[in-house]
Formats: sequence, C-alpha cells, structure tokens
Amino acid sequence: MPGTEPTHSPTPAARGRVAVVTGASSGIGAATARRLAAEGFDVVVGARRVDRLESLAASIGARALPLDVTDDASVTAFAGALDRVDVLVNNAGGAFDAAPVAEADLDSWARSYEVNVLGSVRLTKALLPALRASGAGDVLFVSSTAALISYEGGASYTAAKHGVHTLAETLRLELNGEPVRVMEIAPGMVRTEEFSLNRLGSQEKADAVYRGVREPLVADDIADCIAWAVTRPHHVNIDLLVVRPLAQAAQHKVAREG
Repeated sequence: MPGTEPTHSPTPAARGRVAVVTGASSGIGAATARRLAAEGFDVVVGARRVDRLESLAASIGARALPLDVTDDASVTAFAGALDRVDVLVNNAGGAFDAAPVAEADLDSWARSYEVNVLGSVRLTKALLPALRASGAGDVLFVSSTAALISYEGGASYTAAKHGVHTLAETLRLELNGEPVRVMEIAPGMVRTEEFSLNRLGSQEKADAVYRGVREPLVADDIADCIAWAVTRPHHVNIDLLVVRPLAQAAQHKVAREG
C-alpha cells in the first residue's frame, strides 16, 4: 500500500553507504527514504518541512537535516553537516501551474526552474567532492516524462524538467572516467498526496487528473526503481529509466474507465 514502509532484506551493496534524499518530507522523496533505509543504506533526508522530516526519520532510523534547495546558505549548511555521501537522490521539485504560454505567470516559471533545475545543481555541486571521495558515488535525478516530451498547459514544468534531463546528460559526460554514476528516473503519471494539488490548487482538480485511471503509479513504485538503480553493480549505469503506469501509453494517451 502507498505510504507504508516496505519490507525488504538489506542489500549487501548498500551496507555502510550513505544516501541523501532531497524533498523527502512527502511523496516520492519520503517513499525513497523508506525504501533505501530498508535496503540497508544510512539515509539522510532533507526538506523544508522539518516536522514532517523528523517524523519520517524517526520511523526509519534516518538522519533529518533542514534543507531549502533554493537557498545557497541552506545548501552549504546541509553539505557541511555531512561527513560522507555515497548516493545523492535529487528528488526535490514540483509543478506549480498548468497555464498556457500566452497566460504565463513568470513567477511560477521562475519558481519551477529554481526548484527543479537550480536546486539540483546546487546540491550536486555541493556534494560532488564527497561523492568523488567515496570511490563509488551515485547521482540520481528524478525527472519526469515531461523531461522528454512537451504538452499543452505544461510549459513551465516541461521546460524545467527538460533542464533536469540535459543536466544529467551533461554531468555524465563531464564525469566520464571518474567513479561517479549519473542516473535519471523519469516517471509518468504518479499519484501522490501533493503533486497535482500543488499544481492545480484544489483537491477536486487534483482528483480529476487520475479519475478513471486504473492503477496509476504510486510513490513506492518509483522508490522501487530508484533502489534498484543504485544497488546495481557499480559498473552498471542506468542512464535513463522511463516508467509509466500500464494505463498511460504516452503523455497524451491515457486509458480511463467509465
């Protein structure tokens, strides 16, 4: 069930490794933290909502640190509190509107780029020395199928996620020959408690996104993909993994019952 702690035996590849998960106070980030802890990683979770973060950390034996990926000082303090980092899951992000370009809210565009793209750049830049020092580091970006295809009403989000996608591709080229993998997970339709609500502004509109869709993905499905990617032998790099529910054949092609 979504939101429940998965039961998995610890993975030998995770033993002694420190995994940092951003945006971990809810949704995919929280599910990923739970799963990586169950796999045997020493998990550090970061987010702005410290109360929710600390509750999660207490339930899974993780370490909680306040983190605002849009703030340089917050990122510097977060990185300075870490002695070791083996895995960085750049999950913090979101969509904040569904307006057409002709009606674009530039503040919403700026927020989307700041959180999704620049936030990932800040964390990656700050933690890359530790990831290199680990001798077997992983940087994993949670993007979206919106990183690969555009759609009406999604420009502020698709533009930002396209940025995340090319960030991952560029970093992989730049780190070639170094002991750091660069991976990207691109989820399609995932039903979480906050993503569509934050984007559309009302529960009714958020529910309509998933109405009639048989078994949309849930956060635990993406956490499962992330855990699988970071526990492969380190010579195996999952460059890009696109994952959609069976009901979603493409961004614009979704089977709905009734």
